[in-house]
Amino acid sequence: MTVEWRKSSRSAIGEDSSCVELARVHDTMAVRDSKAPKGGYISIVAADWRRFVGAVKVDRYDLR
Repeated sequence: MTVEWRKSSRSAIGEDSSCVELARVHDTMAVRDSKAPKGGYISIVAADWRRFVGAVKVDRYDLR
């Protein structure tokens, strides 16, 4: 199976930017650091990922 990674739409532009990459793998989302793609990834159940992203969008977490 080939996994297609995509950069987060909120990632900074440019080679020196820090960002995450996402890939859908069956019913999970895989998340990795784009600067260290061979460093591994975490996988999260897709429904939990959607809840997390929704909570971030409404500022539920203090991310500053």
